[in-house]
Amino acid sequence: MMAEGGAETEAEVRDKLQELVDKLYHFRDHYFETHNVEDAVRKQRDVKDQMEQTVALMDETDDTWKNKAFFLMLKGKALNVTPNYCTEAEEVLSKAVKLDPGLVEAWNQLGEVYWKKMDVTAAKTCFLGALNHCKNKVSLRNLSMVMRQQRSQDADENSRNIMDSVKQAKQAVQMDMRDGTSWYILGNAYLSLFFCTGQNPKISQQALNAYVQAERVDKTASSNPDLHLNRATLCKYEENYQGALDGFSRAAALEPSWTEPVMREEQLLDYLGRLCGLLGNKGKIRGKRLQNMLSSLSPGLLGHYGDSGGLQLKPLSALQPGKNPGLVVLGRVVFSLVPEERVPFTFGLVDTEGTCYAIMVYNMVESWGVLIADSVTIPEPHLKQHNIQHKGQTFAFQSIRVDSPVRLLVNGKPQGPSTQASATVAYRPQSE
Repeated sequence: MMAEGGAETEAEVRDKLQELVDKLYHFRDHYFETHNVEDAVRKQRDVKDQMEQTVALMDETDDTWKNKAFFLMLKGKALNVTPNYCTEAEEVLSKAVKLDPGLVEAWNQLGEVYWKKMDVTAAKTCFLGALNHCKNKVSLRNLSMVMRQQRSQDADENSRNIMDSVKQAKQAVQMDMRDGTSWYILGNAYLSLFFCTGQNPKISQQALNAYVQAERVDKTASSNPDLHLNRATLCKYEENYQGALDGFSRAAALEPSWTEPVMREEQLLDYLGRLCGLLGNKGKIRGKRLQNMLSSLSPGLLGHYGDSGGLQLKPLSALQPGKNPGLVVLGRVVFSLVPEERVPFTFGLVDTEGTCYAIMVYNMVESWGVLIADSVTIPEPHLKQHNIQHKGQTFAFQSIRVDSPVRLLVNGKPQGPSTQASATVAYRPQSE
């Protein structure tokens, strides 16, 4: 496109440069539409090569435009396409916002550069600066990420920051219901809220729904390894082990250089393998010792859950999947198993029929546990049946989920409030 006399107008230059940068980001975001997942190992190098070609073409632009804020913003955006911090991107974007403080996209890009630099305070200043000029979804969702990363010694302040993070992410979604990135960041905000406010099942469902919506409205979201890892983290906590293993595996395939999903997948496979082995041989406790342990199980160990509590003692084999209101189970501990992340505390429980189920306890202080031969009473047990297949391995077992040790009696004794603590689970919050 040429203006009369052969010289390009500013609008023509702007359009040409914008098209170059848009093509670069389309290449990155739609990489797996033109490449197989096996090519994931090359993706970052390919994006970097494409970025260098794009910047070289931009640098061929007439010098007249090179000190214009829009040129500097677009060049900074091109340099910022990779996941790593870029000094040159910071320099040109800083110059762009000085030349035109109202250039919202330059503020947002500069904020993302500071985010990659791990300068959370500077990133927040940029996103707030952009919002001062214009309410926009990019600043809102990036501010949501920043709010979750502001750590304080005050637990209440951390909770307020996470609540604010959810609010910002919701606003971003409301501005564009078809933006998958905003839905994904809302999912992360709910994930943080879930773990900081007592693991309310409604909040975990909101997180999962947001991730589903991200993939529904934006097919590129399915190529986001962070989304798969974070959703897998939630699936693991909710004992959807099939979903967790599939998610860790998918994240690892999409970003082969990222070791965390591989490690998490291996840890979960190891945990499930050891658990099934221990359940199969009842912790290697057999014969007379096991008989003696079980013969001393008496109704007196039901404590206040017994006659006065109105719960009916049933064998483990009588339980139905899901919650079992009005029932109580009693057994002896035959093994304990603590996964790498220490959540959940897991032990095997054998009842008088000799049935052995896994008991998974959450929200316990680190010092809490049970010993082999302890009796454990579980009111209104929540039964889960697991049938998991992953990479040639099969795991099938039954488990009972206990959301707090306070619910249990150990050797007939209540477990006090001091045994309870909030779970902390690692996930990956920083993604654009």
